[in-house]
Amino acid sequence: MSHELLLLLPIAFMAGLIDAAVGGGGLIQLPGLFAILPREIPAVLLGSNKFASIMGTASATWRYARRIELPWKMVLFAAAAAFCGSYLGARAVHLLSAQAVRPLVIVLLVVMLAYTWFKPQFGQEDAGRPLTRRDLGIGLLIGAGIGFYDGFFGPGTGSFLIFLFVRFFHFDFLRASACAKVVNLATNLAALAFFVPAGLVLYSIAIPMGLANIAGAQVGTRLALKGGNLWVRRLFLGLALTLLTKLLFDLFR
Repeated sequence: MSHELLLLLPIAFMAGLIDAAVGGGGLIQLPGLFAILPREIPAVLLGSNKFASIMGTASATWRYARRIELPWKMVLFAAAAAFCGSYLGARAVHLLSAQAVRPLVIVLLVVMLAYTWFKPQFGQEDAGRPLTRRDLGIGLLIGAGIGFYDGFFGPGTGSFLIFLFVRFFHFDFLRASACAKVVNLATNLAALAFFVPAGLVLYSIAIPMGLANIAGAQVGTRLALKGGNLWVRRLFLGLALTLLTKLLFDLFR
């Protein structure tokens, strides 16, 4: 086993753990890949990151689905829309600079953080109401919009999904996080539909990292299920604040 892989495995484990609970594993895993494999082609690192991530996401999705009742019709509608949106977002990369999108994302993150922080009960209780046809339409719009964003830019996809599911469907944080995993799985599949045929996955790194991601995801889901909504809310706020700090740093450096 190469020393690079020895360094990447614990990073992939932690990424899987964080991502399973509230999303955002890419904030750990992708910078780790770029730091440890600086001579590798960036597109190959992006593809390898997605390949490893999808293994952890699939594992977390399976575990959540066994423990939490999901509104499958709405979630699958959103996931299908997210798959299409992610593909279109990836194709639109050359039309608009990511730098132009960054300030808007920062503003949205500030609004999301403030809203969640000043509403302590936000996401703490699940309304448990049946979803309507209007809710299905909202799910489609959320899936398409966040999917496009993930394909085009990406950071914070899981956090935005959780926030929107809590805000519009009145889920608690735990149920929203579980739903977000299914939609995130679809956006990752859309990305792999590009990376795998193009030969942009380093399997000797991606597969072991994927296994570490699965191990981390199992721990992350267990912690989320045991810690409950309050724990997930705190982790959600911490991750969103970390992402906001990173984006501000990237904007002004």
